[in-house]
Amino acid sequence: MAADRPYGPRRILLPLLLLLLSLPASADKLVLLSPHSDEIQNEFSAAFEQHYEAQTGRPISLEWLDVGGGTSSIMRYIKGEFVRTPQSIEIDLFFGGGLDPYTELAEMGLFEAYRLPDDLLDRVPARIGGGIPVYDAEYRWYGATLAGFGIVYNRKVLDILGFPVPDSWEDLGEPKYASWVGSGDPRFSGSVHMAYELILQAYGWEKGWEVITRMGANVRNFGASGSAAPKDVAVGEVAYGLSIDFYAWAQMKEVGDDFVGFTMPDNMTIVNPDGIAILKGAPNPEPAREFIRFVMSEPGQKLWFFKQGAPGGPLKAQLNRFTVVPELYDRYRDEAAVTLNPFSWRSDLAYDSAKASARWSVLNDLIGVLVIDSHDRLRAAWSRVQSGGLTDEEIRSLCAVPVSEAAALELGRTWRSDPRLRIEKLDEWSAFAREKYGEARTGWSRTFDVVTLVFPLLIAVGTVVMVRRTGGV
Repeated sequence: MAADRPYGPRRILLPLLLLLLSLPASADKLVLLSPHSDEIQNEFSAAFEQHYEAQTGRPISLEWLDVGGGTSSIMRYIKGEFVRTPQSIEIDLFFGGGLDPYTELAEMGLFEAYRLPDDLLDRVPARIGGGIPVYDAEYRWYGATLAGFGIVYNRKVLDILGFPVPDSWEDLGEPKYASWVGSGDPRFSGSVHMAYELILQAYGWEKGWEVITRMGANVRNFGASGSAAPKDVAVGEVAYGLSIDFYAWAQMKEVGDDFVGFTMPDNMTIVNPDGIAILKGAPNPEPAREFIRFVMSEPGQKLWFFKQGAPGGPLKAQLNRFTVVPELYDRYRDEAAVTLNPFSWRSDLAYDSAKASARWSVLNDLIGVLVIDSHDRLRAAWSRVQSGGLTDEEIRSLCAVPVSEAAALELGRTWRSDPRLRIEKLDEWSAFAREKYGEARTGWSRTFDVVTLVFPLLIAVGTVVMVRRTGGV
């Protein structure tokens, strides 16, 4: 009798099984924190999703968290979240942001070590010029790409004003360049922070602060991102700007290298890794490891440095970045968007990444208080320098810093974990700045403001007109 039942268990289960098999598999997931641009995020998302499904047979979705701001903001977020939930912050990867943040977070124990397979690791040098590590000796982070730091400049503005191409960071502190220098705010941009750190390591603490203060007095405004100054340079609002290489190259591609140039001061800058790491307690560890393998593999490296549209290269946006695999520079010369091989570039600057990471937050706050938040007072004092009203000794006093290098490093040990100390020091430094700069507004400084507002705008309009007439944009 049972054989005659039309709806027995087997006849019901079989269609259900077929239905379940026909449903699409739920996507795996990867959660990332990154200061990288939307263009980089989009290119790597599209390429990795295709790669992952081919490797595993499962789809994957990438979630790029936005915590507001760049590398410095992300660093504060990571540290704060791990204080709140020490075992995991439910994020898989930190991707981008330079070298120093990775050194610091690794020492804090906030990364999961992962050793790449030999066939990938053997193609990446352990170090680049000056002994800078390309990846961590304990495999807690890897340099996914490389970055150089220098000065972007507008050739047409320089021709009009009779300004030279700068040879050094110090050149940007000449009084005649008042309002013609652009910079981002290092408290919000890791690439801008790196430029200021390089200045201190190239010149030493005391002289470095003199360079930073003089240059800061010439800065027209401090943008919220590292890309702000290169964009201002491209339209002629400023003549010079602090820039990471790929922001400068992006503007050169946009308006043409007849209008925009980029220089890296000899023996005063470096090429360093731009990292990637798995965060402690990553909720999706295997997809995270697969993403690192992909980024460090040849297909991932092609996305960085191939021209847009070249086979294997980026589809919608040229990224203009270095590869960390030296052999690819010669093999793909025709396809490469970046022709400079950083492994053949040399600098005598011995960069101390441990020192840089130890004072990262302290340096940001020092520049914030002494240069950016006190900018009106600094510019007013600088106007007296322009009029010849200060002696060399008075100028040195104007550039004084309230802490020694050793004291800054010591403060770095507890800077973020002791908010009372931080507030006390910020108040102390603010009083120091007010005392050394004097009053913020004078009759001369108001006139100076008007002149430096109108003249760059006229230059900017003229530059845009020239670019359009010559087909640059």
